[in-house]
Amino acid sequence: MTPSLPAMLAVMAAAALLCRFAGYAAMRFLPRSARLDAALKATPLAVMAGIAAQALAAGGLVEALALATAIALSAISRNDIAAALAGVAVAAALRAVGL
Repeated sequence: MTPSLPAMLAVMAAAALLCRFAGYAAMRFLPRSARLDAALKATPLAVMAGIAAQALAAGGLVEALALATAIALSAISRNDIAAALAGVAVAAALRAVGL
């Protein structure tokens, strides 16, 4: 783990949270529609996709397997947080065994 990883994770989590709050704040001023609701729900996923794409581009097999795990569990369970945590756990386990 690099020394800057905790700081990067905190910044990315804050960005996702800020996007979520900004979306709900915008609801006060924008008329509610199905399109707006879909955009608000997709924002955190877009942030996570950007994070995952960077990790995959810079990484190798471990990152690819962790991302595949997270995508599969997200599709099966519909729980993005649990899927992301499982992806991190897979990456940590693979690193622990020397990959």
